[in-house]
Amino acid sequence: MRKHKRSFTPIFWIITFILYGVGLWMTAFYAPVESTMGIVQKIFYVHLPVAISTFLAALVVFIASLGYLLQRKMWWDDLAAAAGKVTALYCSVVLLTGMTWAHSAWGTWWTWSPRLTFSLVLWLLYVVYLIIRPAIDSPQRRALVSAVYGLAAFLDVPLVYMSTKLMPDIHPESIALEPAMQRTLLVWFAPVLMTMGGLITVRYRLTRASRVKDEERTQHDIAPAIAGAPLGGAL
Repeated sequence: MRKHKRSFTPIFWIITFILYGVGLWMTAFYAPVESTMGIVQKIFYVHLPVAISTFLAALVVFIASLGYLLQRKMWWDDLAAAAGKVTALYCSVVLLTGMTWAHSAWGTWWTWSPRLTFSLVLWLLYVVYLIIRPAIDSPQRRALVSAVYGLAAFLDVPLVYMSTKLMPDIHPESIALEPAMQRTLLVWFAPVLMTMGGLITVRYRLTRASRVKDEERTQHDIAPAIAGAPLGGAL
Protein backbone atom coordinates (compact mmCIF):
# COMPACT_ATOMS: atom_id res chain seq x y z
CA MET A 1 0.00 0.00 0.00
CA ARG A 2 2.81 2.43 0.85
CA LYS A 3 4.54 1.62 -2.42
CA HIS A 4 1.31 2.47 -4.25
CA LYS A 5 1.09 5.88 -2.54
CA ARG A 6 4.71 6.69 -3.36
CA SER A 7 4.23 5.83 -7.03
CA PHE A 8 0.92 7.72 -7.18
CA THR A 9 2.30 11.05 -5.98
CA PRO A 10 4.73 11.73 -8.87
CA ILE A 11 2.10 10.70 -11.42
CA PHE A 12 -0.42 13.03 -9.81
CA TRP A 13 1.91 16.03 -9.99
CA ILE A 14 3.04 15.21 -13.54
CA ILE A 15 -0.59 15.20 -14.70
CA THR A 16 -1.19 18.44 -12.81
CA PHE A 17 1.74 20.23 -14.49
CA ILE A 18 0.70 18.91 -17.90
CA LEU A 19 -2.76 20.41 -17.35
CA TYR A 20 -1.14 23.70 -16.37
CA GLY A 21 0.74 23.61 -19.66
CA VAL A 22 -2.47 22.95 -21.58
CA GLY A 23 -4.17 25.79 -19.74
CA LEU A 24 -1.35 28.21 -20.51
CA TRP A 25 -1.39 27.24 -24.19
CA MET A 26 -5.17 27.69 -24.42
CA THR A 27 -4.93 31.03 -22.64
CA ALA A 28 -2.23 32.31 -24.97
CA PHE A 29 -3.34 30.91 -28.33
CA TYR A 30 -6.88 29.48 -28.12
CA ALA A 31 -8.97 31.87 -26.03
CA PRO A 32 -9.72 35.15 -27.87
CA VAL A 33 -8.76 38.54 -26.48
CA GLU A 34 -11.73 40.21 -24.78
CA SER A 35 -12.76 43.33 -26.68
CA THR A 36 -13.33 45.63 -23.68
CA MET A 37 -10.58 44.77 -21.18
CA GLY A 38 -8.05 43.40 -23.64
CA ILE A 39 -5.39 40.86 -22.81
CA VAL A 40 -5.54 41.50 -19.05
CA GLN A 41 -8.90 39.70 -19.02
CA LYS A 42 -6.96 36.44 -19.36
CA ILE A 43 -5.99 36.73 -15.70
CA PHE A 44 -9.60 35.69 -15.11
CA TYR A 45 -8.77 32.11 -16.12
CA VAL A 46 -6.48 31.86 -13.10
CA HIS A 47 -8.32 34.24 -10.78
CA LEU A 48 -11.69 32.46 -10.70
CA PRO A 49 -10.44 28.87 -10.21
CA VAL A 50 -8.08 30.02 -7.45
CA ALA A 51 -10.94 31.93 -5.78
CA ILE A 52 -13.21 28.87 -5.84
CA SER A 53 -10.34 26.70 -4.57
CA THR A 54 -9.83 29.16 -1.72
CA PHE A 55 -13.45 28.68 -0.68
CA LEU A 56 -13.08 24.89 -0.86
CA ALA A 57 -9.88 24.91 1.20
CA ALA A 58 -11.64 27.09 3.80
CA LEU A 59 -14.50 24.56 3.75
CA VAL A 60 -12.00 21.80 4.58
CA VAL A 61 -10.84 23.88 7.57
CA PHE A 62 -14.47 24.26 8.63
CA ILE A 63 -15.24 20.55 8.33
CA ALA A 64 -12.02 19.51 10.06
CA SER A 65 -12.63 22.02 12.87
CA LEU A 66 -16.15 20.70 13.36
CA GLY A 67 -14.80 17.15 13.26
CA TYR A 68 -12.35 17.91 16.05
CA LEU A 69 -15.00 19.53 18.24
CA LEU A 70 -17.24 16.49 17.81
CA GLN A 71 -14.63 13.71 18.14
CA ARG A 72 -11.59 15.33 19.81
CA LYS A 73 -9.25 13.39 17.51
CA MET A 74 -5.99 15.15 16.70
CA TRP A 75 -5.90 14.10 13.07
CA TRP A 76 -8.82 16.47 12.48
CA ASP A 77 -6.67 19.30 13.84
CA ASP A 78 -3.80 18.27 11.57
CA LEU A 79 -6.12 18.38 8.57
CA ALA A 80 -7.44 21.82 9.58
CA ALA A 81 -3.89 23.14 9.97
CA ALA A 82 -2.89 21.86 6.52
CA ALA A 83 -5.99 23.30 4.85
CA GLY A 84 -5.53 26.62 6.69
CA LYS A 85 -2.09 27.10 5.14
CA VAL A 86 -3.43 26.37 1.66
CA THR A 87 -6.37 28.73 2.21
CA ALA A 88 -4.04 31.60 3.13
CA LEU A 89 -1.77 30.83 0.16
CA TYR A 90 -4.60 30.65 -2.37
CA CYS A 91 -6.29 33.76 -0.97
CA SER A 92 -2.99 35.62 -1.45
CA VAL A 93 -3.03 34.64 -5.13
CA VAL A 94 -6.66 35.79 -5.40
CA LEU A 95 -5.76 39.22 -4.04
CA LEU A 96 -2.68 39.59 -6.25
CA THR A 97 -4.43 38.57 -9.45
CA GLY A 98 -7.45 40.68 -8.52
CA MET A 99 -5.30 43.76 -7.92
CA THR A 100 -3.53 43.28 -11.26
CA TRP A 101 -6.85 42.99 -13.04
CA ALA A 102 -8.26 46.01 -11.17
CA HIS A 103 -5.32 48.22 -12.09
CA SER A 104 -5.82 47.56 -15.76
CA ALA A 105 -9.63 47.52 -15.82
CA TRP A 106 -10.42 50.30 -13.33
CA GLY A 107 -7.16 52.27 -13.21
CA THR A 108 -6.44 51.56 -9.55
CA TRP A 109 -4.70 48.76 -7.66
CA TRP A 110 -7.29 48.75 -4.90
CA THR A 111 -10.80 49.97 -4.22
CA TRP A 112 -12.80 49.31 -1.08
CA SER A 113 -15.61 47.52 -2.86
CA PRO A 114 -17.52 44.92 -0.83
CA ARG A 115 -16.00 41.90 -2.60
CA LEU A 116 -12.44 43.17 -2.35
CA THR A 117 -12.94 44.16 1.28
CA PHE A 118 -14.44 40.81 2.27
CA SER A 119 -11.64 39.05 0.36
CA LEU A 120 -9.02 41.00 2.29
CA VAL A 121 -10.80 40.14 5.55
CA LEU A 122 -10.79 36.48 4.54
CA TRP A 123 -7.04 36.59 3.93
CA LEU A 124 -6.44 38.30 7.28
CA LEU A 125 -8.61 35.76 9.11
CA TYR A 126 -6.58 32.80 7.87
CA VAL A 127 -3.23 34.54 8.32
CA VAL A 128 -4.22 35.16 11.95
CA TYR A 129 -5.31 31.51 12.15
CA LEU A 130 -1.77 30.47 11.19
CA ILE A 131 -0.26 32.92 13.70
CA ILE A 132 -2.46 31.75 16.57
CA ARG A 133 -1.65 28.07 16.25
CA PRO A 134 2.09 28.10 17.13
CA ALA A 135 1.42 30.66 19.87
CA ILE A 136 -0.45 28.03 21.95
CA ASP A 137 1.83 25.44 23.58
CA SER A 138 -0.70 22.81 24.65
CA PRO A 139 -1.67 20.62 21.65
CA GLN A 140 -5.17 20.02 23.01
CA ARG A 141 -5.81 23.68 23.78
CA ARG A 142 -4.33 24.68 20.41
CA ALA A 143 -6.64 22.28 18.63
CA LEU A 144 -9.68 23.51 20.57
CA VAL A 145 -9.02 27.22 20.05
CA SER A 146 -8.13 26.67 16.39
CA ALA A 147 -11.30 24.65 15.82
CA VAL A 148 -13.56 27.36 17.23
CA TYR A 149 -11.67 30.00 15.25
CA GLY A 150 -11.84 27.88 12.08
CA LEU A 151 -15.62 27.66 12.33
CA ALA A 152 -15.97 31.42 12.85
CA ALA A 153 -13.53 32.36 10.06
CA PHE A 154 -15.56 30.42 7.50
CA LEU A 155 -18.49 32.81 7.97
CA ASP A 156 -16.68 35.30 5.73
CA VAL A 157 -16.70 32.90 2.75
CA PRO A 158 -20.42 33.30 1.90
CA LEU A 159 -20.01 37.07 2.37
CA VAL A 160 -17.27 37.13 -0.29
CA TYR A 161 -19.36 35.00 -2.64
CA MET A 162 -22.64 36.89 -2.16
CA SER A 163 -21.21 40.41 -1.81
CA THR A 164 -22.09 41.55 -5.35
CA LYS A 165 -25.68 40.38 -4.87
CA LEU A 166 -26.13 41.74 -1.35
CA MET A 167 -24.84 45.28 -1.99
CA PRO A 168 -23.61 47.56 -4.80
CA ASP A 169 -20.19 46.49 -6.05
CA ILE A 170 -17.87 47.41 -8.90
CA HIS A 171 -17.54 43.69 -9.66
CA PRO A 172 -20.14 42.31 -12.10
CA GLU A 173 -22.39 39.51 -10.79
CA SER A 174 -21.53 37.38 -13.82
CA ILE A 175 -19.42 37.57 -16.96
CA ALA A 176 -20.52 36.38 -20.39
CA LEU A 177 -17.88 34.15 -21.96
CA GLU A 178 -17.53 32.88 -25.49
CA PRO A 179 -17.36 29.08 -25.91
CA ALA A 180 -13.56 29.15 -26.33
CA MET A 181 -13.26 31.18 -23.14
CA GLN A 182 -15.51 28.75 -21.28
CA ARG A 183 -13.42 25.76 -22.37
CA THR A 184 -10.21 27.50 -21.34
CA LEU A 185 -11.67 28.33 -17.93
CA LEU A 186 -12.82 24.74 -17.40
CA VAL A 187 -9.35 23.43 -18.24
CA TRP A 188 -7.80 25.79 -15.69
CA PHE A 189 -10.10 24.53 -12.95
CA ALA A 190 -8.57 21.05 -13.14
CA PRO A 191 -4.90 21.78 -12.26
CA VAL A 192 -5.79 24.53 -9.77
CA LEU A 193 -8.14 22.23 -7.85
CA MET A 194 -5.67 19.35 -8.08
CA THR A 195 -2.90 21.56 -6.70
CA MET A 196 -5.13 22.59 -3.81
CA GLY A 197 -5.94 18.98 -2.95
CA GLY A 198 -2.33 17.91 -3.41
CA LEU A 199 -0.94 20.66 -1.20
CA ILE A 200 -3.44 19.91 1.57
CA THR A 201 -2.54 16.22 1.39
CA VAL A 202 1.21 16.90 1.50
CA ARG A 203 0.89 19.35 4.40
CA TYR A 204 -1.40 16.94 6.26
CA ARG A 205 1.05 14.05 5.94
CA LEU A 206 3.96 16.23 7.08
CA THR A 207 1.98 17.53 10.05
CA ARG A 208 0.88 14.02 11.04
CA ALA A 209 4.43 12.71 10.77
CA SER A 210 5.73 15.56 12.91
CA ARG A 211 3.05 14.96 15.56
CA VAL A 212 3.81 11.22 15.69
CA LYS A 213 7.53 11.94 16.15
CA ASP A 214 6.78 14.42 18.94
CA GLU A 215 4.54 11.90 20.70
CA GLU A 216 7.14 9.15 20.39
CA ARG A 217 9.83 11.49 21.70
CA THR A 218 7.65 12.46 24.66
CA GLN A 219 6.91 8.82 25.50
CA HIS A 220 10.62 7.98 25.21
CA ASP A 221 11.52 10.79 27.65
CA ILE A 222 8.80 9.87 30.14
CA ALA A 223 9.38 6.10 30.15
CA PRO A 224 12.75 6.13 32.03
CA ALA A 225 11.36 8.48 34.66
CA ILE A 226 8.38 6.21 35.26
CA ALA A 227 10.53 3.08 35.34
CA GLY A 228 12.95 4.64 37.84
CA ALA A 229 10.31 6.08 40.15
CA PRO A 230 10.01 4.41 43.63
CA LEU A 231 6.95 2.22 44.00
CA GLY A 232 5.73 4.18 46.99
CA GLY A 233 6.16 7.46 45.14
CA ALA A 234 4.25 6.08 42.17
CA LEU A 235 1.39 5.14 44.48
